[in-house]
Amino acid sequence: MSLLTEQIKASLSDKAIPEKAAFFPRFFKSGPGEYGEGDQFLGVIVPEQRKVAKAVFKEISFAEIEELLHDVYHEVRLTAIFILVYRYQKLKTDSDRKQLVDFYLSQLDSVNNWDLVDSSCYKILGHYYLHKEKSIFYELADSGHLWRERVAMISSLFWIKRGYFDDALALAEKLLYHPHDLIHKAVGWMLREIGNKDFEVEMGFLRKHYTTMPRTALRYAIEKFDPELRKQLLTGKLN
Repeated sequence: MSLLTEQIKASLSDKAIPEKAAFFPRFFKSGPGEYGEGDQFLGVIVPEQRKVAKAVFKEISFAEIEELLHDVYHEVRLTAIFILVYRYQKLKTDSDRKQLVDFYLSQLDSVNNWDLVDSSCYKILGHYYLHKEKSIFYELADSGHLWRERVAMISSLFWIKRGYFDDALALAEKLLYHPHDLIHKAVGWMLREIGNKDFEVEMGFLRKHYTTMPRTALRYAIEKFDPELRKQLLTGKLN
């Protein structure tokens, strides 16, 4: 363990709140058989983690980031994720971005809860692959690994926000009937984001799938719809 990683962990430990440490295991489903089984928590809130990450992201090495990503504590791993995002956002060349992207992809086993995925993948992978060939996301979607599948779907948020929907829709279709609720939520969220940019594109997808798609995905997708239209979609009776 390097001196810097020791300092980072000590800084996070100093910011621990016992009540949060008791609450987070329930919130992040770390009990037996749950999606975050075995995860451990210090009880540090996200704004404090971001402060720590901002203080060190320029100087820390990839080896030290990897050490943090392998830590047993959730907040240490999430702080490492914030470090990677801050660093990526400051990079100027595609070659430097590729180096960080390759590192991030090599560490996906440690990106192992929804907040770690959602805080990083679209900001790193989504940005890097915006105008690049996207087969890697279909491979992740086919991986059979919950967090990689969520990375595939949530990475599309960057493309959606810039008006590129094709891959997001294709990934949504591929993952639509996934057995896990966390993927239903991810799909529904991305469909809603598409609708925020182009309502008719989202409706085109929903007209095709609304009677059979998982209810959680549908509810997320239509959360901001007019109440009457929501009712029609939820009852399977679209006019």
